[in-house]
Amino acid sequence: MGLASRPTGPARRFGVKGVAIVAAIIVVTLVATGCGSNEDAPKASVTHANGTGAEVASLLAGIPQRGNTLGDPKAAVTVEYFGDLECPFCRKFTLDELPSLIHSYVRSGKLKIEYRSLETATRDPETFGVQQVAALAAGKQGKMWNFIELFYHEQGKEDSGYVTESYLQDLARQVPGLNLIAWTAARSDAELANTITRDAQTAKFEGLRSTPTFLIANPRNAPYASTITKLLRS
Repeated sequence: MGLASRPTGPARRFGVKGVAIVAAIIVVTLVATGCGSNEDAPKASVTHANGTGAEVASLLAGIPQRGNTLGDPKAAVTVEYFGDLECPFCRKFTLDELPSLIHSYVRSGKLKIEYRSLETATRDPETFGVQQVAALAAGKQGKMWNFIELFYHEQGKEDSGYVTESYLQDLARQVPGLNLIAWTAARSDAELANTITRDAQTAKFEGLRSTPTFLIANPRNAPYASTITKLLRS
């Protein structure tokens, strides 16, 4: 699977221990593949099983979550992961490559990952908004990444209309400790829909058109960021 990277846009600033660090931004994206390209998508099948929620909980256990962010907020390297929950290429990355990044770099506090919404595979904008907001609503309780992982694990066949209210409710029930009443109420928060709009604006500014795509903030004091970039290209 080919990947490309390029410097892009103005430098952004990320604070580490109260010190502003100018970070180089690199885009890592699929070349001629990914949702939003003409490449045939990998076949997805729903892998619903009683142990899926426990498996995801084990992967994420003990790692800080806040909103759309997984990992220590003081981590020196930030990866912005632009994805569509219905994108089968995002599913493949999340199931095949992401666990090693989590185990090796996120859990150790070296890397934090921010999930951003970019509509590519989802054909209906209304459905896209509903599903992405459902994930963000779980983030109000520090559970967004549990919801995202479960969605990708149980992703259905593309264009089959599998994303229904029942489907989303079932995912939410599998997230350990998620208050379903609070989650349901949070889905009506207009700020969550605004977050999706801002993500789309960022993607447009950066020239992003396919998923998964990653923006990597690589401060000069984190040489292991080059290893992270290589893992994203694998």
